[in-house]
Amino acid sequence: MTRLSRSGLAALMRRLSAGLPAGLLILAAVLQTANPPEVELARARVFDAFQRAHPRPAMPALVRVVDIDEESLRRVGQWPWPRVHIAALVQQLQAAGAAAIAFDVLFAEPDRTSPQQLLSLWSAPQSAALRELAATLPDHDALLAEALALAPVVLGLALVQEPHEDTARVKAGFAFSGASPLDFVPSWPSLVAPLDTLQTAAAGIGHINPLPDADGIIRRVPLLVRQGDTLYPALALEALRVAQGASTYVVKTAGGSGERSFGAQTGLVEVRVGRYRIPTDSAGCLWMYYARSPAAPVLAAWRVLEGLPAGSLQGEILFVGTSAAGLKDLRATPLEAAAAGVDLHAQAAQQILTGTFLRRPDWAQGAELCYLVGLGLVLFLLLPRVGALWCAGIAALAIAAAGGGSWWAFVRWQLLLDPILPSLAALAMYFAASLLGYLRAEARQREIRTAFSRYMSPALVDRLARHPELLRLGGEMKPMTLLFADIRGFTTIAEQLDAQALTQFLNRFLTPMTELILARGGAIDKYIGDCVMAFWNAPLDDPDHARHACDAALAMRAYLVRWNRQQQEALRAAGAAPPIPVHIGIGVNTGECCVGNMGSEQRFNYSVLGDPVNLASRLESLSKVYGTDILVGEQTASAASALALLELDVVTVKGKTRPVRVSALLGDEFLRRAHAALWPAQAAWLEAYRARAWD
Repeated sequence: MTRLSRSGLAALMRRLSAGLPAGLLILAAVLQTANPPEVELARARVFDAFQRAHPRPAMPALVRVVDIDEESLRRVGQWPWPRVHIAALVQQLQAAGAAAIAFDVLFAEPDRTSPQQLLSLWSAPQSAALRELAATLPDHDALLAEALALAPVVLGLALVQEPHEDTARVKAGFAFSGASPLDFVPSWPSLVAPLDTLQTAAAGIGHINPLPDADGIIRRVPLLVRQGDTLYPALALEALRVAQGASTYVVKTAGGSGERSFGAQTGLVEVRVGRYRIPTDSAGCLWMYYARSPAAPVLAAWRVLEGLPAGSLQGEILFVGTSAAGLKDLRATPLEAAAAGVDLHAQAAQQILTGTFLRRPDWAQGAELCYLVGLGLVLFLLLPRVGALWCAGIAALAIAAAGGGSWWAFVRWQLLLDPILPSLAALAMYFAASLLGYLRAEARQREIRTAFSRYMSPALVDRLARHPELLRLGGEMKPMTLLFADIRGFTTIAEQLDAQALTQFLNRFLTPMTELILARGGAIDKYIGDCVMAFWNAPLDDPDHARHACDAALAMRAYLVRWNRQQQEALRAAGAAPPIPVHIGIGVNTGECCVGNMGSEQRFNYSVLGDPVNLASRLESLSKVYGTDILVGEQTASAASALALLELDVVTVKGKTRPVRVSALLGDEFLRRAHAALWPAQAAWLEAYRARAWD
C-alpha cells in the first residue's frame, strides 16, 4: 500500500468514525418521528412482554359474561337458537336486575324458526288453513323486539369492507371538544346491522369490530368508529352508557378544552360517558390492559334460561357471547393466543369501571426522541475519546435505564414508554463505532506488519501477529547477537558517482543484503549510510541466534562475490570499464543487551543498546586490519564453534579497557572438515606468536 493510499484510507476511516454513528443517530431520530409500522410493531411487542410479566390485577367490577357454552347448546339446541329463547334470556337477565345486556351476536337476518319463515321453506303443498294458522302465530323477531323494548339491551353491529346496504340507528348523541374526530377514528365503507325492528327496540347499538395489529394481536379496541359521517361507539362503551342512563358522549381531541398537545390536530385524547373519562390514543382507541382469564365471572346461558333469583345480577353489565366449539369468536391477545371475543368486551368494560388504563400520552414520542438524541450525542462524543470498553458500560447503563424506566412507568403509572428504539440506536452506534475501531486497529496492524516486514523476516512477522504478547514494550535485558556490515572504500566509490547514481548503487547493494539477513531470522535495526546494523534473538526468541548471525554473514560475503562478477560482466558486455570490486567488512558479536522501544514519547524505534553493540561495530572496523571479511567476538565464536573459525588475536579495542579474543569466520562446518589440519597449525602459530618466538 502506498503512502498516499494509506493516508487516503486513514482519512476515510476518520470520516466514517464521525459520519457513521451520526448517520445512525439521525436515522433513529427519523424512525422515531415517522413511526413506521415495523417500529410500532416492535414497540407493541415490548408492551406485550410487560403485560405478560405484570397483567392487570383482578379487581371487583360489575361485569359478567353470559356464555352460550357447549352445555347450553346441548340443553337448548343447536345455534342459532330461536329468537324466543333469546327473548327469554333477556327477560331472565332483566328480572335479575341487569344494568345493561350487551350482545356480542349479530341479529342481521330474520329468525328462520318463525312460523312464517318456516312456511316459506316447506316444499310440500300448503293448505289455506295452514297458512291462516301460521299467520296467527307470533313472529319470533317481534317477540324478541318486545323483550328488548323492556330491557336495557345493547345490540352489536359489524363494520365491513364488502358492499352492504344495511343502516344502523345511533342511540346516543355526540358532543365534540376540539376538532371533529371523524378525521382520526377508524372507518369502514359498509356495515352489517341488526334487523330494523330489533334496532328500534334496543336501548343501544355498539360495534363489535376488533382492531388487530399487523401480527393479528388485539392490543387496542376502537371506542369510536365511523361509516360515512356517522360515528358508532364500541359495544362495551355503549353498554356502559346504557347502564348509567347517559344520553351523550363527549369526545375531546388534542387542543380542545385546554388539552395539551405536542402539535395541533394530533387526534383524540379522551372519551367521556356519564361519570367515566376514558383516555384514548389519537385514533380514539383504548389500550387494552388484559387480566388473566377468566377476567370476569362467567354465567352459563342454560342456567339463565332455567331461572335466576330476582336481583341476583343487580346493577351488573352483562355481555352475551359464545365459547362453544365451532362458534367461538377467537381473538389473539398479548396474554392468550385464542381468547373469546366476548371476553375482550368484558375486559374493556372492566378497565373503564375500575379506572385501570394503559396510557401512551401524546408527549411520549417527544420524550423518547429527546432521550434517543441525548443518549446518541453522549455516545457520539465519548466513543472516540474513552474507548469501546467505557462506552460499552455507558451504553449498557443507558439501555438498562431505558428498559428499567419503561418498566417502572408501566407498573407504577401504567404508562407505555418505548425503550426499544433508543436502546437499538445506542447499540447500533456502539457496534458501529466498535467495528470502525476494530477496522482501524486492523489497518494499524497491517501497517505494523508491513513496517516490521522491512526489518525482519515475514515468518517472524506472522508469528508476532499470531502472538502479539511476545512483543513486549519497553526495554528488556537478554543475550543478543549483533552484526555490522560496511562497504570497504566507500569514499572512493562515492567520488565516482553523482548523488542519484550513488543512491541507486546503495539500493542495489542493501536490498539483497537485507534479504539475506531477514531470511535467517535477523531484524534490521538501521542503515547508517553504507552500513547495515542487524540483530538476532529479538523481538522473538532465537536460541541459536549466534549461529544464524554467522550464517547471514557468510551468505552476505558469498553473495557479494557473485554480485561483483555479475556487475563486471554486465559492464564489460556494454563496453564500459569494469567497476572497482566492492568488498565489505562484517563484525559479529554476542552479549547481554537491552532491547526494546528506544527514544522519546514523541518518537521511538525498536532498537538495541549495550556494550556488545559497540564491540560489534569495532570488530567490523578491525576486520580490515586483520585482512579478513568477517570478524567475530569471543562469545559468538564459542556459540558457533562448529563453523570454520580461526582465532586471530586478543585485542583491546578503542573505548574498552579489557582485551577481547577475536576470530575470523572463514566458512561453515564443511570448510572446517575439509581443512582440518589448518586449525592445529593456527593454534601452534598463536602459541609461538604469544611466546614471542618470532623465528
